[in-house]
Amino acid sequence: MSARIKYTDEPVGPVRIVSDFLPAPEDLVFKEDTVKVTIALSRQSVEFFKQAAKKHGTQYQKMIRRLLDAYTSAHSKRSSGSSSRRGKPAGGRRR
Repeated sequence: MSARIKYTDEPVGPVRIVSDFLPAPEDLVFKEDTVKVTIALSRQSVEFFKQAAKKHGTQYQKMIRRLLDAYTSAHSKRSSGSSSRRGKPAGGRRR
């Protein structure tokens, strides 16, 4: 059940003019720094993203790119804050 709005013809009160704080349309359109790659994905993954993209009115490639960007961002923060164990021997530091 949706709420009903009751409109009345009453005085609004003092009006205050505010400056335009919204960005211009050209400021909302930006070109991402992208690199084209060729990648083989499972049919199941592609179908999943195609269906999700259709449901949300976007492109499936953009969804995959944003997923990879989120993964990269999360793991970049994690690895920059702590030392990586990659390349170190299993027993600890070399002396």
